[in-house]
Amino acid sequence: MTAHRTEDPGRDALGAELEQEAELHTGFLGEAARWLAELLGPDERGAAAVRRVLDAGCGPGAASCALARAFPRAEVVAVDESPGLLARTLHRAGEHGVGARITTRRAELPGGYDRLGPADVIWTGDAVPRLGDQQAALKALAAVLRPGGLLAVADPVLPPRFLPRDIGLGRPGLQARLDAASEDHAAALRARLPGATSVVDDWPALLACAGLVPTGTRTFLIDLPAPLDLPARRHLHARLSRLLGALGDRLDLADRLTVEQLLDGDACTSILWRPDAFYVAAVTVHTARLCAGA
Repeated sequence: MTAHRTEDPGRDALGAELEQEAELHTGFLGEAARWLAELLGPDERGAAAVRRVLDAGCGPGAASCALARAFPRAEVVAVDESPGLLARTLHRAGEHGVGARITTRRAELPGGYDRLGPADVIWTGDAVPRLGDQQAALKALAAVLRPGGLLAVADPVLPPRFLPRDIGLGRPGLQARLDAASEDHAAALRARLPGATSVVDDWPALLACAGLVPTGTRTFLIDLPAPLDLPARRHLHARLSRLLGALGDRLDLADRLTVEQLLDGDACTSILWRPDAFYVAAVTVHTARLCAGA
């Protein structure tokens, strides 16, 4: 099990935000994990044969817990580079009654995974899409699959949308401009990563290049209509605060002032009070298997 160390306040704040987001995504994660079990066989025998599952880039452990429930006889190994997130994973596993079957390991993609041991199922959330060399990461994951094993890559095809086009503040279309600025910011960060390689996001082709056989793709919708409950609003407040700090000059002055009004917790304009705030996101899960004869 990974030895944990204290992380800086910024990483801890991001961990709290990821945990809030995980609460909003628990329904999708449970549905996706059950779908993976169905892909392995038409009845419960396929899931029962799974003995070891890796959650690569586990974050706060919401997927790890869903996988533990979908594969009741498996050991689930939650893997992340962040000790703080691994600690959150263990806490969540205990709260959800699956702590006895979830262990943690600290490792980074693509290096470090060759020491984790073989797995029957590997799930990776948005860890791979955020890496500089996605193909190298997929090959590293495929290398630890057992013959017949299943790899699932979750790609957030629709980032969270939570504001109407016209919110009565600033220019209409703020959400679209935030999304565009976020994409530009993420692309710039990724281009600066060591070994960054530009590839077309054709996940079935990337999985095939990793030596696997694509076995199906499914898109899951997270749809929480207005009015949102307070935990969801707090998550959106934290998300907007992080975006404002990260995007900087990518937003013009008018949009920055509008976001500041959305963050003013005491004002009726705040995201914490707006009755029109909602939450919609979509995640596409791509799967592939290692041929039994490989």
